[in-house]
Amino acid sequence: MGIAQGPGRFGAVLTAMVTPFDRSGALDVDAAVALAKYLVSRGSDGVVAAGTTGESPVLSDDELVELWRALSEALTVPVVAGTGTNDTRHTVERTELATAAGVDGVLVVTPYYNRPSQAGLTAHFTAAASATGLPVLLYDVPVRTGRRIGLDTLLELGRDVPNIVGVKDATADVAGAARLVASAPAGFEVYSGDDSLTLALLAVGAVGAISVESHWAGEEVSQMTAAFAKGDVEGAQALNAALLESHRFQGSEAYPNPLPAKAACRMLGLQVGECRPPMGPGGPELDELARQVLTRLGRSIPADGAVGGPVG
Repeated sequence: MGIAQGPGRFGAVLTAMVTPFDRSGALDVDAAVALAKYLVSRGSDGVVAAGTTGESPVLSDDELVELWRALSEALTVPVVAGTGTNDTRHTVERTELATAAGVDGVLVVTPYYNRPSQAGLTAHFTAAASATGLPVLLYDVPVRTGRRIGLDTLLELGRDVPNIVGVKDATADVAGAARLVASAPAGFEVYSGDDSLTLALLAVGAVGAISVESHWAGEEVSQMTAAFAKGDVEGAQALNAALLESHRFQGSEAYPNPLPAKAACRMLGLQVGECRPPMGPGGPELDELARQVLTRLGRSIPADGAVGGPVG
C-alpha cells in the first residue's frame, strides 16, 4: 500500500486552462490551441480543458467537443477534460463525448448545489468512470460545490473502481490530504488544486499541481515542483515565497477565479477575451493588479497587453 510518489501520470504541472472567447463571446478554438502551446512552452506538462477555470458550466456540449478535439489533435502532452456537472446523466454524456474527442483523461467535479450524500457521490463518480476507459481524476472543491468527498469515499472509489486514479485536492485541508496519502491504494495520486498549498501538499505526498497561476508563472511552478522532487526543499521554499503575491491575486471575493487568470493572460498579450456571464468582465482595477503581479515576477508586458495582443 502507499500512494504514488514523484510526478503523476499526467506530469507534475498541469494548467487548469482558461477558455478563450472572442470579442463577441464566441468560443475561440484557435486561441485555445495557441494558449495551450504557450503554456506547454513555459512549464506545463499538460492542460485541463473546461474545468472550473475553463468556465465549463457556461460551455455547450458542442463547444466542449470542439475544444477537446482541437487540443487533443494539436498537443503532444496530456489533455484532461473537465466533464463533471451536477447531473449524473449529463456527466456520463460529457465523459463519453470527451473520450470520443481523443482526450487523455477526465476530471470529474463533485456535483455542485445538489449536496448529495456520500453514497450519492459514490454512485455519481462510479457512473462517470464506467462511461470511459480513460483514467479519471476526481475534483474535490467544497468551497464551490458545497459538499466534500469523504476520506472513506475516496478510498472506496480508489480501491473498487480501476480507472479512478486520483483526486485534485482543493479542500484546503493538508492534514486530510496526509491521511489520504497514508491510506490510499497503490497508484492513486493526489494533485494540488490550490496553488497556495501546492508546496504543503507536495510535502505530504502529492504528485504535482493542477495550477491556475501557471498561466503567468509556469516556470516558477514547474521549478518549485522539480526542486522539491530533487530534495531541494530550501529552493522550493524560495520559489513558493516568490509566488505569495500571485497566490493572493488569483482569487478573491471581488475578483473570483477565473477573472484574474484571464486578466493576467490579456496583460501578457494572450488572446483569451473576457469571461462569460455570470462572471463577466474584470475591469481596470483588476488589470492594474495583474500588471503589478506580472511586473514583480519579471514578466514582459506588451504595450497592448491589456487588450490582448499576439501570443508569444
